[in-house]
Amino acid sequence: MNNMNQMMKQVKKMQEQMLKAQEALESKTVEGSAGGGVVTATMNGHKKLLDISIKPEAVDPDDVEMLQDLVLTAVNDAIAKAEELSNQDMGKFTGGMKIPGLF
Repeated sequence: MNNMNQMMKQVKKMQEQMLKAQEALESKTVEGSAGGGVVTATMNGHKKLLDISIKPEAVDPDDVEMLQDLVLTAVNDAIAKAEELSNQDMGKFTGGMKIPGLF
């Protein structure tokens, strides 16, 4: 019975650590970019888009499709970096396992 109590304490401690790590991800940010930095997208560790920055030189009224592509590329780059950040921070608890609904 003592073993079970000890294990439950360890599980509770790990759950608390995981919750803190998930909360910390909200305040961490990553930045994706495209076109050599003319378009940047900032996202937090929860994959919430916080900001998109477009430099004036990226805006060409005759080539709107290029700007759209740059925005998509920057956002996708930010998503990939946010996922990597999340996997790094939470992976230490899950041992690399993907646990649905955890993060």
